[in-house]
Amino acid sequence: MADKTDLSMMTRIYAKWAPVYDMLYGRLLRPGREAATREALACGRDILEVGVGTGLSLPGYPEGYRVVGVDLSKPMLDRAAEKIERLGLKSVTGLAVMDACRLGFADACFDAVVGQYVITLVPDAEAALDEFARVCKPGGDIVLVNKIGAEKGFVAFLERIAAPIARRVGLSSEFQLARIRNWASKAGFAVSSVRRVGVAGFYTVVRLTDRRTERAEAKAA
Repeated sequence: MADKTDLSMMTRIYAKWAPVYDMLYGRLLRPGREAATREALACGRDILEVGVGTGLSLPGYPEGYRVVGVDLSKPMLDRAAEKIERLGLKSVTGLAVMDACRLGFADACFDAVVGQYVITLVPDAEAALDEFARVCKPGGDIVLVNKIGAEKGFVAFLERIAAPIARRVGLSSEFQLARIRNWASKAGFAVSSVRRVGVAGFYTVVRLTDRRTERAEAKAA
């Protein structure tokens, strides 16, 4: 379960950032955001965006899709709602204040669950991924994009030194791909693709595909 102190702190921080978030992070996060959105479009029509923030990704979903966005920060969602109305985004069917580690949806609701720049920020990444998996339809996908740290070598050394600075701007140089792979292996998901995007491959887009039914059937056989 997410730590209440961490959630309270994050809520206060993002309430302050909401008015200037698009200006500060719109261009900076665009390569990963657009790549993750394109990945999600291939997964199906019913999509959940966790950590949707001010809705920077929402214009990327064309009419015919059904997108629900959730975020811990109401001021951020208020900005997203303004964007939806101003741009006439018919693909967005709802916004809600919600904790990524305790999603208020029934099981198996979405073809894809997208976490853009969120998995390294939640107090318990594995608990959040468990929730993403719970609301994902059988055979569905989880799409994640984030700054994911190098696992070894000089780059990994530099990222460890820079970790406190990166954390202040919502990025993580300590969170590594192995952690996602370990969760996927235990949860019955396959890592179907890993792509580096942006300048020098700064961001990583990971697509996880549900294989729980297949594994259960193979085990039963």
